Amino acid sequence: MKCPACGSSSTHVIDTVRDPNGGIRRRRECKACKKRFSTVERIVETMPLVVKRGGRRESFNREKMLDGIRTACAKRPVPAEDIDRLVDQVETQVLMLNKAEVSAREIGDMVLNGLRSLDEVAYIRYASVYLHLKDLESVKREIEKLLAER
Repeated sequence: MKCPACGSSSTHVIDTVRDPNGGIRRRRECKACKKRFSTVERIVETMPLVVKRGGRRESFNREKMLDGIRTACAKRPVPAEDIDRLVDQVETQVLMLNKAEVSAREIGDMVLNGLRSLDEVAYIRYASVYLHLKDLESVKREIEKLLAER
């Protein structure tokens, strides 16, 4: 680790603490200039590629999923923490599949399952786009399915 003050690579660790964001925070001191600084180490997990309906592949994008869920939950009494928790859960589920590629359908189903228990109106909003509900009859069928599960 190079010192940000003098550039020396002769540093040593003074203290190590678990970071609340899932990493490790290390307090370091430069042996050359005695300057102290902190570093944070995080595990870099490789997310699988997302296979879209047309066969196109793209990188998993947490922000894209978060934006879609936020849009579905707009003007609903859903706390931001619950939305973040849902995104974390889906991301964890995707990682636990242990696959190099995951279909967008699988991810969408995970989001729908989470939204179903979070907010039924947000679920219908997300489903109307994700499931391509084209008319009122298809929306009505989805609402009836939701009501039947109660």
